[in-house]
Amino acid sequence: MTARLPEEISQLLAEWSGGDREALDALMPLVYDELRKLAHRCMARERGANTFQTTVLVNEVYLRLINERGMKWQNRSHFLAVAAQLMRFILVDYARGHARKKRGGEAQQVTLDEAIIVSESNAADMLALDEALTRLASFDKRKSQIAEMRFFAGLTVEETAEALAVSPETVMRDWRLARAWLRNELSQ
Repeated sequence: MTARLPEEISQLLAEWSGGDREALDALMPLVYDELRKLAHRCMARERGANTFQTTVLVNEVYLRLINERGMKWQNRSHFLAVAAQLMRFILVDYARGHARKKRGGEAQQVTLDEAIIVSESNAADMLALDEALTRLASFDKRKSQIAEMRFFAGLTVEETAEALAVSPETVMRDWRLARAWLRNELSQ
């Protein structure tokens, strides 16, 4: 990745927000690579051989992003934060569908390709993490956002700080507290 690529992405996002379709066409190859990196980081955290296929997760996020209307993209970090949140929602939705099937519910149609496979333990872990993040957000939204950006997207401290308009020191402090709180919640 060249040094000017993040700025180029931010500029193209701003132009796309303004309705420039040519900016969208120029942006997509750059953004797709960024999404693949995010999905790869996210998938690297999955245990076992039965995990989502990175390409399928990227394609689902990509489709949701290009259909987004009226979004005022601030910069590359804002884009990555939104992509991380979408990855979380997609993974959790799939885990919920998997849990319904496990409990004997009728087959549920999901938006992801049939090639996606999630093991039962991963689905349960994903649901538990989502519930814990939701509880954390109910009393400390920023810590929940930081955990989401760091865990699901693998954003750096600096990227997370930029996306949330806080200092890197604040991100580190909140990240330590969020991890400790989540570890405690998930151990119960």
